[in-house]
Amino acid sequence: MAEILVVVEQTDGTIKKVTLELLTLAQSLGSPSAVWLGSGYTDAAGSSLAEYGADKIYVSDSSELNDFVVAPKAETLAAIMADAAPAAVLIASTAEGKEIAGRLAIKANSGVITDAVAVSADLIATQSVFGGSTIVQTTVTTGTPIITVRPNSTTPVAKAGAGSRVDVAATISAASRGAKVTGRTVAQKGGRPELAEAAIVVSGGRGVNGADGFGVIEALADSLGAAVGASRAATDAGWYPHQYQVGQTGKTVSPQLYIANGISGAIQHRAGMQTSKTVIVVNKDPEAPIFELADYGVVGDLFAVVPQLTDEIEKRKA
Repeated sequence: MAEILVVVEQTDGTIKKVTLELLTLAQSLGSPSAVWLGSGYTDAAGSSLAEYGADKIYVSDSSELNDFVVAPKAETLAAIMADAAPAAVLIASTAEGKEIAGRLAIKANSGVITDAVAVSADLIATQSVFGGSTIVQTTVTTGTPIITVRPNSTTPVAKAGAGSRVDVAATISAASRGAKVTGRTVAQKGGRPELAEAAIVVSGGRGVNGADGFGVIEALADSLGAAVGASRAATDAGWYPHQYQVGQTGKTVSPQLYIANGISGAIQHRAGMQTSKTVIVVNKDPEAPIFELADYGVVGDLFAVVPQLTDEIEKRKA
């Protein structure tokens, strides 16, 4: 079977869920091979990757890959790609992942597809384009397909792989040392899942009417074990931190369930959540564009509807 490279998305040695999704997707395309770039690799991490289908695990665990901004990872990945001659390379559609993909495409003289939500066995990718208004199928016509895939596009399925480790020396040229990381600040984490990887997202928009209004949004999210998101209008107004913005200029999410509360549905917001599997909308304006995406809609005041929904969920959990 053709080899499919999967770049491992990890933080301090903790593998992110999107990596398991990519390995599952790779199982349907060929023989998955995980690529670990940076320090933090452990035998436990290798076992997790093998559990989800990795037949090979290319490990370049040089701490220097963490010391510079993206470029050394792209160089090292390009060297692995040149030796392995894979049928395709799958990368998570994160900010770093897409930058790695772009740099890799230049180095490998290959085409790149970003933000895919599905990839068929013949390497045709499905994308949501033009602000989420159009679904297209695309393919790479030059070189090896390099495809970034949105988190939550695939349900992880365990399927044991050989997990053979292949050590790879880091490739760090003088040119790739141009931007050095001088410090890191760990983002504070609460008990909620990470927004980009969450299976359920509860978002609030202009209709929340202020920072205090997000209390009802957070209560609903906590009852569902969900992440909290916000529209650009809400974050620009200072009602919620910008790191939780969903949309074209914020995070792109593709959860199993997206609940939009008091969000009108501007095109830039829709671009960030268009591929959600099920969409529930609560808005007092029956003409709000967001209803065009809704699988279920409630026309009403979110401050009346959302607390009732939260109470009912809590009752059923009791």
